[in-house]
Amino acid sequence: MGTPQRVLLAPWALLAVVVAVQLAGASHVIHRSLEAEAAPPSVPASIVSPLLRTGYHFQPPRNWINDPNAPMYYKGWYHLFYQYNPKGAVWGNIVWAHSVSRDLINWIALEPAISPSIPSDQYGCWSGSATLLHDGTPAITYTGITRPNINYQVQNIAFPKNKSDPLLREWVKPAELNPIALPEGDINATQFRDPTTAWYADGHWRMLVGGVRGTRGLAFVYRSRDFRRWARAKHPLHSALTGMWECPDFFPVSGSGQEEGLDTSEAGAKYVLKSSLDLTRYDYYTVGSYDWRKDRYVPDDPAGDEHRRRYDYGNFYASKTFYDPAKRRRILWGWANESDSVPDDKAKDWAGIQAIPRKIWLDPSGKQLLQWPVEELEELRGKPVSVAGKVVKPGEHFEVTGLATYQADVEVSFEVSSLDRAEPFDPAYADDAQKLCGVKGADAKGGVGPFGLWVLASADLQEKTAVFFRVFKDGYGKPMVLMCTDPTKSSLSPDLYKPTFAGFVDTDISSGKITLRSLIDRSVVESFGAGGRTCILSRVYPSIAIGKDAHLYVFNNGEADIKVSHLTAWEMKKPLMNGA
Repeated sequence: MGTPQRVLLAPWALLAVVVAVQLAGASHVIHRSLEAEAAPPSVPASIVSPLLRTGYHFQPPRNWINDPNAPMYYKGWYHLFYQYNPKGAVWGNIVWAHSVSRDLINWIALEPAISPSIPSDQYGCWSGSATLLHDGTPAITYTGITRPNINYQVQNIAFPKNKSDPLLREWVKPAELNPIALPEGDINATQFRDPTTAWYADGHWRMLVGGVRGTRGLAFVYRSRDFRRWARAKHPLHSALTGMWECPDFFPVSGSGQEEGLDTSEAGAKYVLKSSLDLTRYDYYTVGSYDWRKDRYVPDDPAGDEHRRRYDYGNFYASKTFYDPAKRRRILWGWANESDSVPDDKAKDWAGIQAIPRKIWLDPSGKQLLQWPVEELEELRGKPVSVAGKVVKPGEHFEVTGLATYQADVEVSFEVSSLDRAEPFDPAYADDAQKLCGVKGADAKGGVGPFGLWVLASADLQEKTAVFFRVFKDGYGKPMVLMCTDPTKSSLSPDLYKPTFAGFVDTDISSGKITLRSLIDRSVVESFGAGGRTCILSRVYPSIAIGKDAHLYVFNNGEADIKVSHLTAWEMKKPLMNGA
């Protein structure tokens, strides 16, 4: 049968049709979830409860998702493409799913944008990026798999079939151009992927492709005058003894403390180079300088890649940023996988979410990025409850009541009465905050802390996820702040992966003051310490603390009094989410 003719509607008419169709289908999707086939005996009923499906984080109605791809703002619409399996809740059969939004919070699902259709992507369309060309035309570069079983990787390019369509529903892969980059010479063809957004300087476009040489991860540089034909530069932009670099990202930032973002082709006061490490499954970045004449990047920290920071110290990977010209900001997307099992995911019929999009900028010290949920998220805030000036004595806790806390946004300012009781810091943990949190978790009594929140907690506290701070003193008497998420008691369900996550917080706590914001969303807890200096996302699957049976507490397991200077918690409304 021939290809059916598409009927192209005006954007607003199309949106109305898409919304109507998706909302009409939503009842079917929800009905299916509630009356799904019984889970296999090995899967607890609580795991497949629809009440554990996130309420306001990005996800499609069903199936597997992973890396966010090619986020962009085009003709009044935010676009997010992402790795998606249309056939099930496990990885495989990957295409580029596509959703659009006016506000980064309410999303409409369109048809998949890129699927295997040419020799250079016939076995898979893996991650990539978007670049806006000089005339405003968007271009997508992505990794294609050309051979079965061995994941032989090449880079491809696609352009919109109709660039006047603000929804960018159809894409064309020019046969005369693809593939645009091959794994030539000493490149490992099975570890050569994820082209970045390109930038323009000195008459050439440049993009990076992640790779590895031996055990040295690196970012290959490719150059083009016309964005159609590309050649690899002699030297990589940068490399480090870290193993394979996936999903590299490279972008300029404004001066220290300046929140305004920069387009990828603008000159920055500093630059950020990020890589997703295949060995650890975490995202790392450095801040440094870029010489466009030599196409070389040098981290500011003399220790270089040994002192790399992480975007997020929890379940957060394969991230991608983009420049938002509408609000002159740079926005970060990241993928959070599940922490249950494959049988659990198959029983739920979904796996994977995207973290809440975050605005990022260089902090006043110029040493790290600050991250904060995009301001649009606050439009979902509903009923608030506030607490102010409440002192929490050692070993005590109190409940925040008056709202449903299983889907909430909590902001709290703490004040420590004294730092004198801070424990001495063991330098053996200087490079392993996560291990330190495992040893000194939320229930391990301390001097100054642990103090913070118990979220998604049951009334009897059999289940609780702790998000907290603990203060130490180094050998010179300087305070050191550890931030942890401890989900070890998050669920009574068996066979769950419940790691503690932690990072040190580069902040001055000499005044005794520190802030915490936690986004609680049924099976995810996404937290921001000290104004976004340290971020931790964790996946949890309560069996008791579900829906209205979830509670929120403030606790103090240290020896020093902790004052809650101010706490406000909001119930969060559900946005439009891809028809779910």
